Amino acid sequence: MLVLLHLFALFLLVLLGFYVFVANPRNRAHQTFAAFISFLALWTIKDLIFWNFPAENVSSHWWAASSFIIALLMQCALVIFAWVFPENARTPKKRAAIIFAPSLVLIPAALFGLLWRRVGFENGRFEIELAPLAYAFVVYVYLVFGYGAIVLFQKYRRYRKTQKGQQVGAILWALVVTGILKTLANIFFPFFGLYSMLPYSSIFVLPGVLIYAYAISNFRLFSLENALDQFRLFPIAYKIALSIASVAIISFILFQIPIVWWAFQEGTTFEAWRKYLVFSVISALVPNLLLLLLVVRTISRPLQRITLAAVQVTEGEYGTEVDLRKSNDEIGLLADSFNEMSRKMADDIKQLQQLNEQLIRTEKLAAMGTLAAGVAHEVNNPLASISSLIQIMQSKDNLDDKTKENLKLIQTQIQRITQVTKDMMDFARVRPAAKSPVDINNLIEKSLRLASFDKSFQSLEIKKNLADNLPNVFADGDQIQQVFLNLFLNARDALPEGGELSIKTAAGNSEIRIAISDNGTGIKAEDAQKIFDPFFTTKPAGKGTGLGLAVCYGIVTAHGGKIEVVPNDSKGTTFNIALPTSEKS
Repeated sequence: MLVLLHLFALFLLVLLGFYVFVANPRNRAHQTFAAFISFLALWTIKDLIFWNFPAENVSSHWWAASSFIIALLMQCALVIFAWVFPENARTPKKRAAIIFAPSLVLIPAALFGLLWRRVGFENGRFEIELAPLAYAFVVYVYLVFGYGAIVLFQKYRRYRKTQKGQQVGAILWALVVTGILKTLANIFFPFFGLYSMLPYSSIFVLPGVLIYAYAISNFRLFSLENALDQFRLFPIAYKIALSIASVAIISFILFQIPIVWWAFQEGTTFEAWRKYLVFSVISALVPNLLLLLLVVRTISRPLQRITLAAVQVTEGEYGTEVDLRKSNDEIGLLADSFNEMSRKMADDIKQLQQLNEQLIRTEKLAAMGTLAAGVAHEVNNPLASISSLIQIMQSKDNLDDKTKENLKLIQTQIQRITQVTKDMMDFARVRPAAKSPVDINNLIEKSLRLASFDKSFQSLEIKKNLADNLPNVFADGDQIQQVFLNLFLNARDALPEGGELSIKTAAGNSEIRIAISDNGTGIKAEDAQKIFDPFFTTKPAGKGTGLGLAVCYGIVTAHGGKIEVVPNDSKGTTFNIALPTSEKS
């Protein structure tokens, strides 16, 4: 019965310590709790061996020495825990050196057996006679224990009426319960020569340890929610521990028990031991290879794939993703986070490239605007003089028909130059937008009416899909109308033999989206990047100045919007415009 209790206590301690430590392995309180549990597990193992498997002619000094030393180490772990919990603070090294200094003397004294005069079984009865130094050892252990309790009590008063205070209060109760039970089993009853409770001392600690673990885990140790959280995030440490435990138990049942039965069925002879050792080594290879396979499959292979994907990203292949089987451990979360990071990085770089293109285009617009203003100014003055001279010459009556025709041709070319310079001046002119709430659908209708005076535009089939109840746009109506009119006339030029012009509006996230599409000649993909550059045009020579779309781009961006072209080669072109909605609508 006693051996089962010890095994149960040992199993519970290992499981509890592992569970709490893995829950937050970087937390100092969890680390100290794991150390405390380790010392308590050693205490349980020594009691399990000593009380359940007593060996004749074997000194009991090892048990007494380990009892004193482990008891002291547990109290040291308690003091460190009191220092770091619940703030996850650092251990004060100077204070620790002062408080733990007596251990440098007392631990060697226990190892050399200076704490007792005799210890062991006499006539089947356990007895121990302590030396005076042992009482000093016990007093020091209780002083360390009391110091840790005082530190925790001070923190309880500091954090009273908070969750931290509740946690510290629960731990104080655990210390009280543990201290009373351990004192009764290890000090009080043995002092009066009653050693029957001594084998159960490690079991008496379990209630206090459970309270201890319950408090440190934010009172969620036994909650269903916490269990479900652990199931959703199944740490890889749990997987490895379960794998090792499962392989060990299965290999013990399948291999070790049959090998022991087969090797020792004729007694514990030298040959029997030789058989056992040889076949035990052989049988150990199978579970070890299985464990290696599990570790490689669980850790090495996924990490290798993540590493290769990371290398690809560093080489510029942004958006690279790791193709892993979905798992709910740290590696699964790492892979998901890496994929999300890679996708966002690719999106961010794409946005940066677009912003860079917009900045370059804006700089070009500014530079070309300055140049255009200067050129137009210098050209207009002599052009006006030439135009006046031509008009004077045309007013004379003695001109022959050929001369009149040449002068008319010259006047036509002057008008063309004048129109070009006018476009350049419009492009260069910086006019503040007179913004007011504007109905986009109404602007589109007005622009269509203006464009309809053009005979070529009248041959187009207009398809409108204008959303109802659109919010207003805070903009300069004349400038936005100029954008629409320019795009409509561009569509006319792309449809010399007639075609379809589609206009669609829709409300988006704090913006109005307008799509203007035609099924004309289209724009090549390589030209789409330059379509808004000043003086770039896809029209034949003499048909355009290349300033219309540059003006549209300047107007839309000045309103805080965006204009983009979607090239579709020979199947037409779509211009997408996004304008922020009005705050005063």
